[in-house]
Amino acid sequence: MIVITSNLTPEEQVQDIIAVIEKEGLQVHLSRGADRTVIGLVGGVTPKLAEHLRQMKGVENVVKISKSYKLASRDFHPEDTVIDIRGVKIGGENLVIMGGPCAVESPEQIDEIARLVKAAGGQVLRGGAFKPRTGPYSFQGVGVEGLTMMAEAGKRHGLLTITEVMTPEYVDVCAEHADILQVGTRNMQNFDLLRKLGTCGRPVLLKRGFSATYDELLNAAEYILAGGNRDVMLCERGIRTFETYTRNTLDLTAIPVLQSLSHLPVISDPSHGTGRRELVEPMSKASVAAGANGLIIEMHTDPDNSMTGDGVQSLFPDQFANLLRDLEKLAPLVGRKFSTSPEPASVV
Repeated sequence: MIVITSNLTPEEQVQDIIAVIEKEGLQVHLSRGADRTVIGLVGGVTPKLAEHLRQMKGVENVVKISKSYKLASRDFHPEDTVIDIRGVKIGGENLVIMGGPCAVESPEQIDEIARLVKAAGGQVLRGGAFKPRTGPYSFQGVGVEGLTMMAEAGKRHGLLTITEVMTPEYVDVCAEHADILQVGTRNMQNFDLLRKLGTCGRPVLLKRGFSATYDELLNAAEYILAGGNRDVMLCERGIRTFETYTRNTLDLTAIPVLQSLSHLPVISDPSHGTGRRELVEPMSKASVAAGANGLIIEMHTDPDNSMTGDGVQSLFPDQFANLLRDLEKLAPLVGRKFSTSPEPASVV
């Protein structure tokens, strides 16, 4: 349930409303927009409390949110969430580019790729230190050492960093080294991990499960938001269908649908969404045209010899740079702002 007040409502009256809600043992989440303030109630609301709130001074309306996800809902937070990470803004009109290899392989590899991402105009360096693989004998990542390599490369070249976290036990160490924590498709409904991320103090990129509905994705985001972490991004990374030509089917419909249902930024992953290098460029442009707030793109200096074997979906550096030049021209045509990183400070 939400309580709506005008922004002209005195702060004293807003605090009176909050006091009544908290007295009933409910949690309060405050969202201040341009024209109104929305007070979200988390917990069981009795009809008596709802009627009491309707009668209070300053209250314009009391609305029941029927969706199972409350905090992720646009009903609760009508305006777009914009996540500001030391000057890099994700959400709203901004278009952010995250680029890098599937996995960190060596200090030299990740440093050179960081240089290339920065030179092309990217803002965030991506790279996995822990890799969840389908086969138990596949390369699983270099672990904590890889986090250090990527953090140092990001610092050296003025890039934010994002890496995947696989278990609750590794949240703290990943948060110590990376600016953004990613939840992969296989962990979208790892609820213990999601609860831990709700208290990690780092923005989270939540990838859609390859068989998940929109509601299931938004309810997964709700776990993180309910823990107190408001900096959540949703990621469309392709779903599993009957088609075998591509690795997955990139669901472009998800971008406008999720933006209509939720205030959270929506990022597209055309690399995993297609699994084919030649499709990454057109699907990146299509994603931006559909309204994506950002892209996360695999790029490698030698993709055909990458340790993960995912090189078939990784762009070469010149392809990555050419794509970003095209996106810089496309972005303003579809209401997006494309800008380079303002040299953020490192977390290390």
